[in-house]
Amino acid sequence: MAKIGAFLKNAWNKEPVILVSCTIGALGMVLPFISPFTKYSAMLNEAVPYQYPVPVRDDGNMPDVASHPCDPIGNKLEWLKNF
Repeated sequence: MAKIGAFLKNAWNKEPVILVSCTIGALGMVLPFISPFTKYSAMLNEAVPYQYPVPVRDDGNMPDVASHPCDPIGNKLEWLKNF
């Protein structure tokens, strides 16, 4: 640990701009993996469709299609409401 501290002190004394840029780059690569927002953004991306469905008229033979676009059929976003 002392060698790492000595290396960082020496690098800060010689090239502080390079040390800061490397630190920011390392944080930019590591931060998304430890951020709590990564979980919720993944959950939102799974819940939102890539293409929004076109409303279809129900002829009585389609139980998985809502008769009206506002009918509560499909994935629930209760976890988002309770967040």
